[in-house]
Amino acid sequence: MIDLKAARANRAEWRAALARKGAADAFDALLAADERWRALVPRVDDLRSRTKLKGKPTPEQLEQLQTLKEQLRAAEEELAAAEAARDEALASVPNPPHPSAPDGDSEDDAVELHRVGEPPALAEVREATEIGRFELERAARVSGSRFGYMVGDTALLALAVYRFAIDHVARAGFTPVLPPVLVREEAMVGTGFFPTEKSNIYELEADGLFLTGTSEVALAAMHMGEILDEAELPLRYCGFSTCFRREAGAAGKDTRGMFRVHQFNKVEMFVFIDPRESWAEHERMVALEEELLDKLGLPYRVVNVAAGDLGAPAAKKIDIEAWFPSQQRYREVTSCSNTTDFQARRLGIRMRGAGGLEPPHTLNGTVVTDRAVLALLENFQGEVPDVLRPYGAPQRVES
Repeated sequence: MIDLKAARANRAEWRAALARKGAADAFDALLAADERWRALVPRVDDLRSRTKLKGKPTPEQLEQLQTLKEQLRAAEEELAAAEAARDEALASVPNPPHPSAPDGDSEDDAVELHRVGEPPALAEVREATEIGRFELERAARVSGSRFGYMVGDTALLALAVYRFAIDHVARAGFTPVLPPVLVREEAMVGTGFFPTEKSNIYELEADGLFLTGTSEVALAAMHMGEILDEAELPLRYCGFSTCFRREAGAAGKDTRGMFRVHQFNKVEMFVFIDPRESWAEHERMVALEEELLDKLGLPYRVVNVAAGDLGAPAAKKIDIEAWFPSQQRYREVTSCSNTTDFQARRLGIRMRGAGGLEPPHTLNGTVVTDRAVLALLENFQGEVPDVLRPYGAPQRVES
């Protein structure tokens, strides 16, 4: 959540920033709810003080005390309702974007920073599912649309990519983690995926649990409610998990193949860090993502995502898009976000330093997903980069 005290002190600045995310009205609603709550606090405090009598009360004082207690009960109920309304409004306000995030509200408004590598000149362009073995029709019979099997060499290639990615970031100081993929609602709310992304999340209603769309949720919530010592930071984790997304609102988008599916695997970086070091860490994480794609030999471009296209938690996000020959365009394969103190505040995570307690910053960055496998198949048409051979990848993928 945002720092409400700071937002009160600089209303115009915060409103202007949040307007870039389309959240000016939500911010106005928060301030109105906050003012209603704050106006009630002195009245409740006054009534509480008046109910405290010294010495033995007279009959008249007892009668007056009874009236005061009834007024206090009503005022406390009104205050509790106002507080709940303020907290609900606060949960709906996203993290304001960083000034360096460009204006705009769609992927077309992202600003390209640079490109690396040249798209391959292919005599014949084949889509990934025409090269590797993906059982889509059988998966549809088993699970429905937007699911698929990876089989044989294709599965070995995918497993090699994940293990290669884990080693890549582990050498950079990230601790590997196999996190749970089912979490409670407080983890989804705390990371900022609820309420805005709730339509994209699978729910197990009978158990009060939700399937995560990224291991970011479980990694962030691992320290929920804790006080971290400044000397412990940064904490760098690398999670590998299967992820689930309903893809609500994606009707008609990427319906062919395995590009946009309900279930996929992902290697994810997550960092808890001193706020004064988070922007340098963001650049470091993006560099690690680029290094991995360089080692794989994939052509790609790096873009700065527009403010209105950022998720609720992110202040800034850098996407890396690999070239997909079958689509003749660059598509997102990794991303890296600085969520500043937004998630830490919602999750009740604080760090203890020389200046006392304050929320740390958190960052997340995708290292690889199944899309990296698709990009490899398409750009090399079945040939496999040498760097993946030690991890069990075949020399060539055959369908």
